[in-house]
Amino acid sequence: MIMRQTSPEEAYKRLDVLAADLTKTLRKHTKAVQESRKSHDDEAAKQAIHEYDETLEKYIPVLMHQAKIYWDRENYQQVEKIFRQSVEFGNDHDAWKLNVAHVLFMQENKYKDAIGFYEPLVKKNYENILDISAIVLANLCVSYIMTSQNEEAEVLMRKIEKEEEHIAYEQPDKKLFHLCIVNLVIGTLYCAKGNYEFGISRVIKSLEPYQKKLGTETWYYTKRCFLSLIENAAKHMIMLKDDTLQDCIMFLDHCEVYGRNVTAQVEPPLDPQKMHKGQNTVTFEARLLKALLIKFMWN
Repeated sequence: MIMRQTSPEEAYKRLDVLAADLTKTLRKHTKAVQESRKSHDDEAAKQAIHEYDETLEKYIPVLMHQAKIYWDRENYQQVEKIFRQSVEFGNDHDAWKLNVAHVLFMQENKYKDAIGFYEPLVKKNYENILDISAIVLANLCVSYIMTSQNEEAEVLMRKIEKEEEHIAYEQPDKKLFHLCIVNLVIGTLYCAKGNYEFGISRVIKSLEPYQKKLGTETWYYTKRCFLSLIENAAKHMIMLKDDTLQDCIMFLDHCEVYGRNVTAQVEPPLDPQKMHKGQNTVTFEARLLKALLIKFMWN
């Protein structure tokens, strides 16, 4: 893992050698399982399956480290190629399926294929949907929307909302971010596609109620959308309705009120220059964004 950062090419070669050795071992165990079943030796088959599973748990992390080298370079086609080459062994492993879904999603023209991998993972834990990673649910919703399956996206979001309401009733003080993150991702997608009015409305909706949804992570994605909106509006690349601008101002007012004790960004541990505590708050950054918006409106 250390070499992956300093010499990615050399790291990949070493990982490839290790993956090849583990592949041979997996094939050996597969053959042992088949032969044990043919001879009706249940004990030998059980042992061979156990050894296969142990080897697979060693193989999958090696594969993921290989894929991460190209993922960091945003070479998603190469990542997909690595996963395709390992389909023989990874096809039944949840971590493999999840990462295949992610890499298909990131290529933007393979949303339908991504659904094929995300859906089984979500359905497997559908009754405990909040145990599923929020980004998985968000990516599945976006994939539905991008393939014109809006009804499926709405059903999934209603399920998340219902589960959050149930927990909120039992634990009123608990912060729940699943539906918030889903809406944030959808809003970010529409902003990236240039539909700022719908995108920003989704972002605003995602943080209601503010006292429960406004956090360091959610604010990070929120301010990115607002900065993109302000930048493109200042460059006259988009036209915004007065109502949209007023909604933005009102939203930032709320963030200013509820963000006094919310850290705006996590500071690097080794950074010698520490930010002033008063500046590292959502309140401070919300005021800056509001000032930029007002300046744009007056100009």
